[in-house]
Amino acid sequence: MNKHTTLPNLMQKLVSDEEIQRIAEAVGDRDSSRTFPLREWIHFFLLAAMHQWKSFRHGADVGPLYGLPRFHYSTVSKKAKEVPYDIMKRLLALIISKCNRQTRRSLRFPKPLRVVDSTTVTVGKNRLPWAPYHGERAGVKLHVAYSPESSLPADVVETIGLRHDGPVGEQLTNAQQVLVEDRAYFKIERLDRFVEQHQLFVIRMKDNIELHQKKSLKRLSSTSSSVQADFTCQLGTKQCRSTKRHRVVIFRDANGRDIRVVTNLFHASAETIADMYQQRWTVEVFFRWVKQYLNVPTLFGTTENAVYNQLFAAFIAYVLLRWLYDQTKKQTNVSLSFISFVRRFFSGQLPLDWKSGMAAALFEYAQIYGRRMSNFG
Repeated sequence: MNKHTTLPNLMQKLVSDEEIQRIAEAVGDRDSSRTFPLREWIHFFLLAAMHQWKSFRHGADVGPLYGLPRFHYSTVSKKAKEVPYDIMKRLLALIISKCNRQTRRSLRFPKPLRVVDSTTVTVGKNRLPWAPYHGERAGVKLHVAYSPESSLPADVVETIGLRHDGPVGEQLTNAQQVLVEDRAYFKIERLDRFVEQHQLFVIRMKDNIELHQKKSLKRLSSTSSSVQADFTCQLGTKQCRSTKRHRVVIFRDANGRDIRVVTNLFHASAETIADMYQQRWTVEVFFRWVKQYLNVPTLFGTTENAVYNQLFAAFIAYVLLRWLYDQTKKQTNVSLSFISFVRRFFSGQLPLDWKSGMAAALFEYAQIYGRRMSNFG
């Protein structure tokens, strides 16, 4: 398989030109370029993410070696400024919806988890004057609802770096899933509202929150359990106290620190609640992987469209690679980690079993969804 054209080829199999055209039309974009059409422009950003190109100019220099048409760097730079980033965002949502059909697995929790957190990408303040952050830095945030069951982002909201996590997090709720969040999203009024809205949650509490009228819950004790306490109470001071009684579980993490989480799940064990919260680290791993391997810290452009187009394209690259890994993994008994798969895949050193498994997975997809895979790679 040609390592240079892997991601563009894979995306072309999952998303048709007609689907891309419908997305462009929905946001009012008319792609009239013949030398560098929208499909090739999307491929540029996918390749830039995976092969860690340094700039638009660098991409123009090496692009033809990766199957792109010859172009001047100003062509893609200008297009990056003009093409609404909502196209790339909607394309990401479409690809996630397709990949989620086959990658979801059970973690044996009462309901699927929805881990919400954010990551910030910063540069010098003169690079992004529209996105002030702190001191001499400018920055943008990507607020992500992440699914540990599928190892994929489920939804993404983009903001400038100074935007607080809490209010944005409310845009990422889903009553069909259990919301798992860190202290940045904790707010007493929000918890009461979640109860009224039947939004299940497991959220870490701030250390200074007072606990009022504690009532311990009966539970089976276990010497191997990390749970230190399990009770219901009202939260906050007399001036600002929850109107609802909430369940609080205190457990000890792997580093010996006591973690206090609040939840409205009353039919799950305290150990299950602790396990749910610890799934929050999966989104941290996701952020670290994307930043380390998909060129996210190197922003090519300076406008909102250019910046967010690049960042959403990096997320698309991750989803495509993760989907391909999960589908291939089902077809083989040979163990291989995700990062090892990616490295060997792009260096052409995948084990024979994994190559065969990949061919079987892609053929199965083609049979189910009627998409041609015969010329893949």
